[in-house]
Amino acid sequence: MTIDSGAAASRTEFTVGALPYWWPRPALLAFYAEVADSAAHCVVLGETVCSRRTEMKPGDWLALARELRDSGKEVVLATLPLLSSEAEWRAVRELAGQEEFLLEAGDASALQALEQAGEQRGRLPRFVIGPHLNIYNGDALREHAALGAVRWVAPVELAATAIGRVNPQHARVRGPHGEIATEAWGFGRLPLALSARCFTARHHRLRKDACEFRCRDDADGLRLDSTEGQAFLCINGTQIQSAGLHAVLGPWPELHAAGVGRLRLSPCSQGFFEVLRSFDAVCNDGADAADALRHLRGLDLPGPLVDGYAKGAAGMASAID
Repeated sequence: MTIDSGAAASRTEFTVGALPYWWPRPALLAFYAEVADSAAHCVVLGETVCSRRTEMKPGDWLALARELRDSGKEVVLATLPLLSSEAEWRAVRELAGQEEFLLEAGDASALQALEQAGEQRGRLPRFVIGPHLNIYNGDALREHAALGAVRWVAPVELAATAIGRVNPQHARVRGPHGEIATEAWGFGRLPLALSARCFTARHHRLRKDACEFRCRDDADGLRLDSTEGQAFLCINGTQIQSAGLHAVLGPWPELHAAGVGRLRLSPCSQGFFEVLRSFDAVCNDGADAADALRHLRGLDLPGPLVDGYAKGAAGMASAID
């Protein structure tokens, strides 16, 4: 499937989502060095799964953010979507207090921290609504727009038609900073659930506070198959992900018509930059989506390609007919 000339008239932008896994520091830095030279427009940085992953300190993330900004990328700093300690709350407040980079609110605690920071500065903050915030209708989006939101990352399970109803293409929700832009999950394992307990530690019969950081052994999480051998879920520390990799090359025209101007591509350890090039070719250069999906299927990706949610179907539905 190719996109029509109207869709091609406006360039699609790509966001590299926050790294959901714990990669060794050299591998992480090498990945972002390649991001700096890629077609991505925006990069989300920070820990979004477990605060025990401390190989990258706050100062390290900020230094990396500045390097990526200097390379021409928009940088957004993410907050944890589930807080379980006072230390994590302090970290969110610290992120909300800085003005150098846009913040992506992972949950309501970040909204509270942003509001407090805005009151101290005497002006309304600007922030991105993360995919874990429950924005399922226009009223909810307008409420968050009034708080200072400038972009909305739609919940991963929303179909293209539902996204279009929340923030219509020709009747955008507006806030004090202008129209709210819409971003959708374009590629990668879907974040399905979070817990205060660590699934990886439990799998290895360890306590969360004595986990031995076993998630460092799984560059793309630990896949779980059903008894029939079908890829089902993936455990990643305190997070449950889909086993399949959401890939919206097929439904892209419907997403574009729904007002999605930016796609989020979630990192994986193999083939990611080939994925990015394929998305750019389909969304911006009119390449055939079916051919691109067949190409991606031949890569060493960590799971099957799915796109059911974007089509309003079961999330595990294959992206390749």
